[in-house]
Amino acid sequence: MSKRLFVGNLPFSLSKEDLLKEFSHYGKVEEAVIITNKFSGRSKGFGFVTLANDADAEKAIQEMNGKDVAGRPLVVNEAKPMTEDRPPRENRGGFRNGGGGGFRGGHGGGRGGFRDNKSRDSEDF
Repeated sequence: MSKRLFVGNLPFSLSKEDLLKEFSHYGKVEEAVIITNKFSGRSKGFGFVTLANDADAEKAIQEMNGKDVAGRPLVVNEAKPMTEDRPPRENRGGFRNGGGGGFRGGHGGGRGGFRDNKSRDSEDF
């Protein structure tokens, strides 16, 4: 039976072919995927490798976890399926759940806002 591995802390320059080559030493690689940003196409620094044999996958975890690849120690472990049993992700702000800070438009209030001098001169303070 095949086993899917999570591979984190990948160098951003690493290609899918490089990832496949790194893990092919442990057995038949059924799939190697590097996750990329859907807008820029740039690597997000992690991916997944599926090895055909469970024993080969366990050996790959033992030997590849912490291995230095292009100056970065890899994080390799068994991939966990996306289920409801996983703890919720931390809310890091941004646009979806409120917050995010930054530019608030052309008015004077709030962080990052600004006023033009014309409207300032016409206001009573």
